Amino acid sequence: MNAISNLARRYADGNMIIQILVGITLGLIIGFWAHSQLGASEQAAAFAGKVISSIAVLGNLFVGALKAIAPVLVFVLVATSIITKEFGEAKGMGKIVFIYLLGTLLASVAAVCVSFLFPVELILKNVNAAELGAPQNVVDVLKDLIFKIVQNPVTALSTGNYIGIIAWAVGGGIAMRNCTKETKNLFKDVSDGVTKIVRFIIRLAPFGIFGLVATSIYETGFDALAGYLKLIVVLVGTMLFCAFVINALIGFLITGKNPYPIIITSIKESAITAFFTRSSAANIPVNMALCKRLGLKEELYSISIPLGATINMGGAAVTISVLALAAVNSLNHVSVTFGDAVLLSFISAIGACGASGVAGGSLLLIPLACALFGINNDIAMQVVAVGFIIGVVQDSVETALNSSSDVVFTAFASQTIKD
Repeated sequence: MNAISNLARRYADGNMIIQILVGITLGLIIGFWAHSQLGASEQAAAFAGKVISSIAVLGNLFVGALKAIAPVLVFVLVATSIITKEFGEAKGMGKIVFIYLLGTLLASVAAVCVSFLFPVELILKNVNAAELGAPQNVVDVLKDLIFKIVQNPVTALSTGNYIGIIAWAVGGGIAMRNCTKETKNLFKDVSDGVTKIVRFIIRLAPFGIFGLVATSIYETGFDALAGYLKLIVVLVGTMLFCAFVINALIGFLITGKNPYPIIITSIKESAITAFFTRSSAANIPVNMALCKRLGLKEELYSISIPLGATINMGGAAVTISVLALAAVNSLNHVSVTFGDAVLLSFISAIGACGASGVAGGSLLLIPLACALFGINNDIAMQVVAVGFIIGVVQDSVETALNSSSDVVFTAFASQTIKD
């Protein structure tokens, strides 16, 4: 018993990135071995199939756990954020909040545009039902959206209706903005509790990813691997575009000065640290120290940096948009109009602002964007699982963009504030 406890403790304290890499590697090895047995003898193929079926249980359990917790997580995070968020009275905070929201929205728009230019398709299972239910134009999307908004909240939670969930969370949060301090603390405690459950599920990601990778490679060979690589390139390329082009454009328009000295400094001293910690919250002390070295106003950055770690989520907006459109592209009979794309940009940006602070938290909001196109929860959760497979790279770059942008935008706003 002690040996099992020690093993579990060592696993819990281990480096998750390394554990996921081990899971991916083992999944690739077993997946390719099993795939190669399909052309061998009938007995060998049957044995390989049994091995994969056993391993697939791990992936199915992981996806099932994500599917169960995601609706509750979205509701609790959004409602708690609205009920408890205090923006402070520091001079210039209004401008910083505006820049945060603008940067997140433009990141989402960039991701949608890049997804149209470089469409990514994924290997998904059981897509026929999703194709039959998918709306074909923006009128259908809006009509479906309205009916989903007014669905009973309990039904919305039980069926994974993310549009209804977020509508009730926003409405309830606004209605309870003036509740007592004790009630706000209760919501914070509930949010912390749900986040701990999410952390526990994500800690099991190496096992789930092992099962998912092995199953995907067994069924599709190199096709699934090629799709993952293209998805990584699109995601990382879009995030780099946001960091060096969109953020620079925002800075130039606001300050009229060359924005790149601040951007480069933030990349070197904030983004690199955030890349390895994969947590905007954990990078707050680094960003605070960097703001002090840059000579920014303490009464401003002491509020804007912690706030940015929760609402300045350009990288999360990119992830949600790209993966949602990858799901759409993977369904043969689903088309996306200009109106759909605009609506997706806003939904992804809003969802990103409510993304969980845990590693991989933005992935759990992908079903919210997929719901715009009538893509059911089963299909959406397969895309979330793909996100966890590539999360070693995706989540690190996403966090680097999110966290470094907090300093960049705070510095831009500071330059325009007069003493």
